[in-house]
Amino acid sequence: MSSRTRKSKQRDRILELLENERIHVTANWVYDQLRKEFSALSLGNVYRNLNILVEQGEVNRLPFGSTFDVYEAARDPHCHFVCEGCGLIEDVPMPRSLQQTMDQAVLDETGHTVSRTTVEFHGWCRQCREQ
Repeated sequence: MSSRTRKSKQRDRILELLENERIHVTANWVYDQLRKEFSALSLGNVYRNLNILVEQGEVNRLPFGSTFDVYEAARDPHCHFVCEGCGLIEDVPMPRSLQQTMDQAVLDETGHTVSRTTVEFHGWCRQCREQ
């Protein structure tokens, strides 16, 4: 946490909510979940707190090209599957060996060191394919 960023009950609660739910959520969803608990909460507060959590590495922002960014608690490296039909976003485990292989390939080919990898698979989920 930067020296300018004070501790916040709202921010702590947002992080707790994301860690417990383990789903991909919008700022509006977070606001809807917490507005009864925090009477002074505004959607702007939620966005500010989410941005701070992203800067601190506690939360990932996933801009999948939709109208709203999606957020998740930062966890072990994983990929995402995004359904082009219904918009489902699902975590796909990434074996550590694959992560290391990709990071090494970038280093070998370019000389660049990878600090974070984002892999997205786009297609049709099982449910959309069966419709």
